[in-house]
Amino acid sequence: MSPQEPRPKQIYAIGGGGFSLEPGNLALDKELLALSGKPRPKVCFVSTASFDSGDYIDRFYRTFKTLDCEPSHLTVKIPNVASVRDHVMAQDILYVGGGDALNLLDQWHKTRFDLVIKEAYEAGIVLAGVSAGAFCWFEAGMTDSAPGQFAPVKGLGLLSGSLCVHYDGEPERKVAYQRFMLRGLVAPGLALEDGVALHYVDGKLRRAVSSRPEAQAFRIEVRRNTLFALPLEPSYLG
Repeated sequence: MSPQEPRPKQIYAIGGGGFSLEPGNLALDKELLALSGKPRPKVCFVSTASFDSGDYIDRFYRTFKTLDCEPSHLTVKIPNVASVRDHVMAQDILYVGGGDALNLLDQWHKTRFDLVIKEAYEAGIVLAGVSAGAFCWFEAGMTDSAPGQFAPVKGLGLLSGSLCVHYDGEPERKVAYQRFMLRGLVAPGLALEDGVALHYVDGKLRRAVSSRPEAQAFRIEVRRNTLFALPLEPSYLG
């Protein structure tokens, strides 16, 4: 790519997996680092959804310090850097952790971090995340921020449609997603089993990848009040 060409806008959404769920299997994390096109990319972990859990941040560093990258982290509510925007715009990858989606979106809107995110996206910084950090990029997702109660949640809308994560790991989430979609409360979209990630380029799905041989992804549609789950074929990263 020549210096004059704009970088593609990329999003990498992990349904469940990566260092936080599969510490012994870093295939999804390594694939993410490769998307930057840099030999040693700068990757920043955004911990808002976990209420900036120190343990989660430590696990990120323990993993990514073993990989070919320059890791850092960012706390948005009480910033740990002099300028949140400057730090973000100096990165190659933003990796948003999982947790409480409502807290994530609330804090991002209150601090106007959502605007920084959108600027980073337009600049070609890779946006990535797992669980709540995956469906936040879409128009909608499913949250269980209230224990045991699933509800639709509005995302940032960088990608069209909805995303359901943990499609195999949390049966209640799967049932709720289907029910809300049939009632018209959630837009049709995609569902990811744990171990699957989606790679979008300029708003279009480029491919699905998996860290597990049998992990699946589905395109969920409603036709004449009937729900259809159309399987995608993730590329197994081995």
